[in-house]
Amino acid sequence: MQFDDRLATVLRTRAESEAVLRIQFRQLLDLLGTARNDSDSELRDQAYARLGELTEKLPQEDQSRILREPGVRLRNPQLVAFLAEGDSKPSAAVMATARLTEKQWLDLIPHLPVTARGFLRHRRDLSSGVREVLARLGVGDLVLPQPGASAIAASLAEAAAKMPPAPATPSPTATGLDDGIGALLKRIEAFREGRRTQTAAPRPPYGEDHGVQRSGSIDFACNASGIAIWASDAFAPHIVGMRLTSPHPGPLVRMESDTRSALAGRQPIQGAHVTIDAAAKVSGEWRLDAAPLFDPLTASFTGYRGCLRRPIIDEQSDGDSEADQMRQVLHELRTPVNAIQGFAEIIQQQLFGAAPHQYRAHAAAISVDSAKLLAGFDEVDRLVKLEAQAMELEAGQADLRSAVSETVQRLQAVLRPRNAGFSLNVSGSDFITALDRSEVMALCWRLLATAAGALGPGEEADIVLTSDGIEIRLELEAPRALAEDGKADPSDKNRQGAVNAGMFGPFFAFRLAQAEAHAAGGFLICKTKRVILVLPALTAHRGTPSARTGRIGGS
Repeated sequence: MQFDDRLATVLRTRAESEAVLRIQFRQLLDLLGTARNDSDSELRDQAYARLGELTEKLPQEDQSRILREPGVRLRNPQLVAFLAEGDSKPSAAVMATARLTEKQWLDLIPHLPVTARGFLRHRRDLSSGVREVLARLGVGDLVLPQPGASAIAASLAEAAAKMPPAPATPSPTATGLDDGIGALLKRIEAFREGRRTQTAAPRPPYGEDHGVQRSGSIDFACNASGIAIWASDAFAPHIVGMRLTSPHPGPLVRMESDTRSALAGRQPIQGAHVTIDAAAKVSGEWRLDAAPLFDPLTASFTGYRGCLRRPIIDEQSDGDSEADQMRQVLHELRTPVNAIQGFAEIIQQQLFGAAPHQYRAHAAAISVDSAKLLAGFDEVDRLVKLEAQAMELEAGQADLRSAVSETVQRLQAVLRPRNAGFSLNVSGSDFITALDRSEVMALCWRLLATAAGALGPGEEADIVLTSDGIEIRLELEAPRALAEDGKADPSDKNRQGAVNAGMFGPFFAFRLAQAEAHAAGGFLICKTKRVILVLPALTAHRGTPSARTGRIGGS
């Protein structure tokens, strides 16, 4: 009972500061890492739930540092599997420090995420049997988890070893990184073509037959940690291993807060809204029906069994369909870039041992390029959601005049060496908008930084900001580079060093700003020689977007 007493004491402790959070995280790792199978299952489940909360509150770097401390004892396969499902840095630390027996590794490895298995491959103290299993599963350098561009499932990793080897030395440039991703996706697609006739046939749990797959639905079973251990045959490669019924489902599954609360309380779930962001075959909106399962002898919680079913879909416009497709493409692009960035950080930070300085420099450049790509993907995703009215800007009370003035001052410091800049004229009063300050600052930066990047030496652009208490109006004189023929050459290398608002050029930035203005109840018009932004003042804001919108490139 010593373990249970200590664990109960830790769980009773209130963690209200980051220091206490780190201490509790360290204590739970120590207790769960050495827990016996005969310990109190209910108390153990509470400990894992608390550990899941801590992993969401603590930065990845703190978790990784604690996991690598010499005194941490990770000898429990259940804990190792739980932590391996988390973010990349803690997952890498777990794979580097876990101390399991050969049998435990052999049982655990097939159930680990593909990325975690990639981290594990870098260890040099594994037995030949474990290394053989890793090789058979095809875990090699830069093997990517579930690259959705070909809608391939997690089973890709189990046969990827049969594909031609990847290039040995990745390019440190963004162009080389994009070329590498394209080559890898082509290899994946070729491999997928050769496996079209093969199907996975996992056995149902508990020796039961769950019946034939129903159209538009997926039967599944999850363990006590919320991880799917079985799913209908056609969807098993996509669903098994996903954290589906956990109160903390992770990045692939999104659900409402009341659903998470019901799962934490092990209550039945009926018609809950769930969004899956994984392979194309299972991505999108679902309704979740699930019933909790309990051991008949001990009454301990053993997991959930249930069904995912597609909602009844009303008629949708072509624009909505295109938006869904674009969001899926963005997810499929993020997946390999995230994986490449993770492996680059491992090399650059020497997490698995010393690396030559040249490799570390290449890895650092690749990590930077990956971050730029991911930032660009986020901007495209934001534009798609705003134009499809699938998201709202964060509400608040922010002063547009203050935001414009602050942005201009920041840009003047960059423009001054070129004798360029802005001339700001303000008149009127009541410049308070119904947006959060972060939203207003982002909108101002998007407009003004784009214009600043197009200003030539000695050029000055006028900014006129007015308000009548009902509408706030900002008029920006378009720089000559943008006004000429209505466009600027994004390949102009003379301007690449100047400040800019994004990687996709000025007109993408203006289009995104236009969508943000529309979502805020105003509008943005881009004419040949000026850009006009109009937002409702807070006193005039009614919470519904205005129907007035301007078009990029209008005259």
